[in-house]
Amino acid sequence: MESSDLTESGTMRHVVYDRFGERDVLRVTESPLPVPAEGEVLIRVHGAGLNPIDWKTRLGLGFVATQIEHSLPWTPGYDAAGEVVAVADGVTTLAPGDRVMGMIGFPVAGGAYAEYAVANVEDLAIVPEELDLTTAAGVPLAALTAWQALFEVARLEAGQKILILAGAGGVGHFAVQFALERGAHVIATASAHNRDFLAGLGVHEVIDYHTTDITDECYGLDVVLDLVGGDTGKRALHTLAESGVLVTVPTNTADEVVSAAEAMGLRAHGMRSRPDAFHLDEIAELIEDGDVKVHVDRLFPLDQVSDAHNLLEAGHVRGKLVLDCR
Repeated sequence: MESSDLTESGTMRHVVYDRFGERDVLRVTESPLPVPAEGEVLIRVHGAGLNPIDWKTRLGLGFVATQIEHSLPWTPGYDAAGEVVAVADGVTTLAPGDRVMGMIGFPVAGGAYAEYAVANVEDLAIVPEELDLTTAAGVPLAALTAWQALFEVARLEAGQKILILAGAGGVGHFAVQFALERGAHVIATASAHNRDFLAGLGVHEVIDYHTTDITDECYGLDVVLDLVGGDTGKRALHTLAESGVLVTVPTNTADEVVSAAEAMGLRAHGMRSRPDAFHLDEIAELIEDGDVKVHVDRLFPLDQVSDAHNLLEAGHVRGKLVLDCR
């Protein structure tokens, strides 16, 4: 392993939990630095993005929880941005000093809520100079989810009409910008509080979901991106054209939304996002060109991870929450 000067102590602080439960299971501990294996690098993490999967897994819900339940304690987090400080032998594409971001350790290893983390080089993209590393931590999982949902599953094209449910959230605020950049007509639901935020991103129509039923405002749509799930996702099926498609992201209600679509003779698909450095490079280019903005609602120090999860779990976050791991 080639290495720049690592911390003299050779230890790092990171978040762990050794049982599933409420926010009080989260604690910060100290451990030896991880060592990158073949094809990996060690990152000095500046920021770790928070995602809904983090609190759901902490509660013991979903696929990841079933995979890690016998290997606790576990360090959560899949979004990391920071500086490469060491590379495994044979790694030639990255070097110490490179500024990188990526969806790391997905789905079982995790590890981003830490001062240092190992990552597979194939999951990492170079961070544009214009973007600070804590903000960059808000990009990977949410932006990749939006990108893959729109362009791989829905196959969104210029000129199409799309409705994005929860347009101001982590995935949503990327999705509206990607769809606009592709040349689509973009409608998004949000609270009145986020109307100006979405209008500022260029959204054509913002619907206040507190006061307006989407089926009164929308019909004949080509694409719906459902970031809410459940009854809201099923209701949104009524806004589709016969040839339209709905992509539902929340995995816990995907089956019921897809079944409801089938009963109506409509198309709907669930999806799971995945690491993809090529997509992340394309996203980084849009950020670099100023076509896409990353909005970080709040930055929390590592010690306040419980407060960050509290806000994350409550929903209604504008853009992203990030842990400052420096």
